[in-house]
Amino acid sequence: MSELNAILIIAYRDFLKLLRDRARIIISLIFPLLFIGILGGSLQANLSSDVGYDFLVFTFFGVIGQTLFSSTASGVISLIEDRQNDFSQEIFISPISRYSIVIGKIMGESLVSLVQLIGILIFGFIIGVPITLSGMLTLIPVFLIICLLGGAFGVLVLANLSQQRSANQVFPFIIFPQFFLAGVFSPIKVLPPFLDILSRLSPMRYAVDLIRGVYYWGKPEYSKVVLESPTYNILVIALMFLGFVTIGTYLFVKKERNR
Repeated sequence: MSELNAILIIAYRDFLKLLRDRARIIISLIFPLLFIGILGGSLQANLSSDVGYDFLVFTFFGVIGQTLFSSTASGVISLIEDRQNDFSQEIFISPISRYSIVIGKIMGESLVSLVQLIGILIFGFIIGVPITLSGMLTLIPVFLIICLLGGAFGVLVLANLSQQRSANQVFPFIIFPQFFLAGVFSPIKVLPPFLDILSRLSPMRYAVDLIRGVYYWGKPEYSKVVLESPTYNILVIALMFLGFVTIGTYLFVKKERNR
């Protein structure tokens, strides 16, 4: 029970931190909305008639996948900074399993990402993204899966960094290229061999493709916008999640024991 309480406390603390940080809430909404409005609107106006599907909707779901993934990953990486902060100091010196700390952090940042998602979904309704209540309910498990993958990826990155300054420099370098390798803003059905290999190694690709695969399932545009079936993407995500969490947590715990 003590480990479970620790997990819930860490998750709840991250949620409270979000509610108290209005600047973070505003910034976390501005960038996705700019991506959807400017890039999606521009591509819709110039290319939609040629490709045969709505680019605004295409970009909207790509940005949702990217936001959930990168927000959860960056939140987990903040454990580096938490090592030196008040409440977290007590956690790290208490007899709590480091595995519980990691799990609690993933849960907390997943919740934070889902809260941020609400604003994006409201914006989607405003601009007329066609989505039904049943479609939204179908996507909820997908949102959770993407958050868990992002959290696991964050654990792997966290395990290989020791300073917050390094995290601030390295994380954008490994996350921004995935915006394009995952096809967040533009189709990636046809890529040069080198970029195709990098794309298939990008975890965000499977998160973005999964959400589109579920949304476009049964629609005429499915074959034009989806790379792989949802079943395939879920299988790859499950393998990546297990690998990232297992290796990342092991390295993180080992590093903490040697501190």
